[in-house]
Amino acid sequence: MERKIIESSVWTADLGNGMYQNPILHADYSDPDVIRVGEDFYMVSSSFNMSPCLPVLHSKDLVNWQIINHIVQELPFSHFDLPRHGEGVWAPSIRYHDGKFWVFFATPDEGIFMSTAKDPASEWTPLHAVKKTKGWIDTCPFWDDDGQAYLVSAFAKSRIGFKSILHISKMKADGTELLDEGVHVFDGNLDHETIEGPKMYKRNGYYYIFAPAGGVATGWQTILRSKNIYGPYEDKIVLQQGNTDINGPHQGGWVEMESGESWFLHFQDKGAYGRIVHMQPMHWENDWPVMGHNQDENGIGEPVSVWKKPDIGASLPIVVPAMSDDFTKRDLGLQWQWRANWKKEWYSLNGDCLRLYSITQAEGVDKIYDTPNVLTQKFPAERFSVTTEVNVHFQSDEDRSGLVVLGLDYAGIAIKKANDSHEIIFVTGTHEEDEREEVIVQINGSRLFLRLEVDVGANCTFSYRVDEGEFHRIGHQFTATVGKWIGAQVGIFCLSKKNNTYSSYADFQYFHIDEAGGE
Repeated sequence: MERKIIESSVWTADLGNGMYQNPILHADYSDPDVIRVGEDFYMVSSSFNMSPCLPVLHSKDLVNWQIINHIVQELPFSHFDLPRHGEGVWAPSIRYHDGKFWVFFATPDEGIFMSTAKDPASEWTPLHAVKKTKGWIDTCPFWDDDGQAYLVSAFAKSRIGFKSILHISKMKADGTELLDEGVHVFDGNLDHETIEGPKMYKRNGYYYIFAPAGGVATGWQTILRSKNIYGPYEDKIVLQQGNTDINGPHQGGWVEMESGESWFLHFQDKGAYGRIVHMQPMHWENDWPVMGHNQDENGIGEPVSVWKKPDIGASLPIVVPAMSDDFTKRDLGLQWQWRANWKKEWYSLNGDCLRLYSITQAEGVDKIYDTPNVLTQKFPAERFSVTTEVNVHFQSDEDRSGLVVLGLDYAGIAIKKANDSHEIIFVTGTHEEDEREEVIVQINGSRLFLRLEVDVGANCTFSYRVDEGEFHRIGHQFTATVGKWIGAQVGIFCLSKKNNTYSSYADFQYFHIDEAGGE
């Protein structure tokens, strides 16, 4: 049966009248960095313990974005075969140099890594370990006018014992190795506590480090500048929340248009919705960047809600990152990620549906929260609905399959075998407490339609439909929560609670995201 999923615009930044609204991405693309190469813009963001890792997004106008790739399929460490919440890829940076795209990132416990590509939508080189270290984070490369390469970084107190320090090391021009242990170039402990996420640029003879400080949800954007790469650096706050409802605003990157316009992309921590991406107009005065709109006339910009779109000299179609999936292609949509390093035996695509196999939970794992083979994607808007159809082929009462919302707390609706029939169950748990299952109803069929509706405040309601019947809402409302450094996620799963040799599976016909209350 041919199916065509039409992507619903549950959140659109482009207002269609030459203006845009923030956020430009109402989804958890945290720690964004952005560059322009010719007429194209590219963005990367953190992926933490998820795989595939390190999403790459593309835009022609900085407002309309699509996911085009992941830089690596999995992290090269076996301990990421199970979810290591909040670990993995932190705050990547992307640059274009010497005819290549470069991405650098650090994991807080394993070290600093680099990958390159001629085409960001194609294959990236295998991860290269630049430095094996612990606690160096938020790395960004910089090539000076004389060809000398440097790497600026921050530090994680949880791993190394201190923070609020920015550091610069010399690096080989090919980005493969640091040439020294580097020096601390800025101490933020007095005026810019928790300064991190540095991005380095050069303009008019000044070296600039753009860096957020003051904390993810409560901080501001700091600009450092110096005529010498090692400092001393002057510091200036250029963007803060002020009287707006855009808290943070936290780390991001500067990009300059062919027209000469400047823009700054950053994130806002919006709780269960994750770290969503905003864009601020920017210009230069006296060799300092001026961001946002100076509503208070105190010399410090505040984030804008609506603004004129960047001038690219053309009008382009409105697009949004992929969300829905009809599972008719050879590969999963790029919006999907697993909770740990993914394995090919977890699923198959036959051109008609997605088959998730009932994988036995690993020894010591008894919660969906800690199960790696849960296929998830980001919350795409403040209000939206998800509908999916699943047909289960279970051989054991230990098999489960369903639709779930995951954060530090989680909940979902699932189907399980119960002797010769099936039961619909409501599953709840937290990252610390035991998982609970409540039987909602016993059914005779094995074909089920599941729905999630998310309303303002991340309030979630689940419902189900058996075969061609009506949807029945489960009486329990669940409020989604943040995960470890990430927003809530919505996903589907199939698992076995105990070890067995059966060949159980669940076929998902589609996964459709629409406006709240939509079919």
